[in-house]
Amino acid sequence: MPSVLIAEDDEDIALILSRLLKRAGYTVSHAPDGQRAFEMAVANRPDVVLTDLGMPRMDGLELTKAIREHAELRDTPIVMLSGHLHPGDSAPVAAGVCVVLLKPCPNDRLREVVNELTELGAHGHSGADSGCPAMWPVSA
Repeated sequence: MPSVLIAEDDEDIALILSRLLKRAGYTVSHAPDGQRAFEMAVANRPDVVLTDLGMPRMDGLELTKAIREHAELRDTPIVMLSGHLHPGDSAPVAAGVCVVLLKPCPNDRLREVVNELTELGAHGHSGADSGCPAMWPVSA
């Protein structure tokens, strides 16, 4: 069963995300801050990381950069789910996020993105020939 690590400091949101992804067939773990999420990612190597932007100890951008700098984690798919970003904000993609979803995000869209990234699996995150969805052209 594929695994998702949720990095989210809001316990209510984390519970909702966990339930949603467990019902979709994922093994889910939760970290209440970015530092703990990084430690858990190193220990457990999730198939996908779903992170919030604003968290204590290490925010979502710092978590993404730490994962991208870690030799054994660098190709892990990362989704950022945040209510503090604006459409077209380039900071998450520059840090190495594969997909950015804005809160509130429909449950079906979140499941779809996690499913697609799980199927895609580990992939490169830089360069024009990267396998990362963040580098794919946007279609209308």
